[in-house]
Amino acid sequence: MERLHVGISTCPNDTFCFHGLLTGAVDPQGFEFRFELADVETLNQRLLAGEFDAAKGSFRAALEATEELGVLSAGAAVGRGVGPVLLGPVLLGARAEGGPAAAVEGRAARILTPGRHTTASLLYALFHAGEGEVRDVVFSEIIPALQRGAADFGVCIHEGRFTYEAAGLRLVEDLGERWEQATGAPLPLGGILARRSLGAERHGRLAAAIRASLDHAHAHPAEALVSMREHAQEHSDEVLRAHVDLYVNEDTRTLSPTAVRALATLDERARAAGITPPGAPPLEVLGVPGPG
Repeated sequence: MERLHVGISTCPNDTFCFHGLLTGAVDPQGFEFRFELADVETLNQRLLAGEFDAAKGSFRAALEATEELGVLSAGAAVGRGVGPVLLGPVLLGARAEGGPAAAVEGRAARILTPGRHTTASLLYALFHAGEGEVRDVVFSEIIPALQRGAADFGVCIHEGRFTYEAAGLRLVEDLGERWEQATGAPLPLGGILARRSLGAERHGRLAAAIRASLDHAHAHPAEALVSMREHAQEHSDEVLRAHVDLYVNEDTRTLSPTAVRALATLDERARAAGITPPGAPPLEVLGVPGPG
């Protein structure tokens, strides 16, 4: 058995996808997995620091290190209507009507994003460059900060897309929808980023193990729900299932040509914005299954 250090996020789509591997219910394809679960920005930072063989990561993080990392063909979050949302408090007056470009009470708006390496922060930078004073925090801190008045706007991901109204917040802009309107492409949020140095054979086995784990979760949704409940920030079963319905699709099992083109579009936009290092190779898809 080959040891493989793998990081995944605590969000429901990942714990659903990896349920079969986390519980030992599917063939690990010759790997002895050491799993660690953390929020996505922690995973981004540790992956870029070389601490994982593979991990769920934001595609922005992948674009910052294309010489070292590629994206596996299995385990990604790509789709329509799945993007981060820019939220603000429900208050009276100009503050309720304005966006992050507007001054709030005579000062620059305070904006929270879920980490410098996240695709959410990349979208904010692409569509709202120079607007407000931006600060990075753990994603789960953003909605509470908006409720307390400690920030004026926040870019929210994961369950926040479903729970912001109940939290007393308002939608300022759906950044995923803006991406889709601007590009005509689905939004690539994140995927399983693997070290190129693992080699094609290991990439293929790892992608096969993830596909088997995902198939097991689809076949045993009640069992997978147990794993999702264990790690989720939001414990409503309805919200957990809605999260999976939105973020887990055919591109999670195997990236489609449309998804690969969307990744290329994200790469182009990131290069134009100076996110991807000059001269870096394009983001490569690894572990693509063969015919048959």
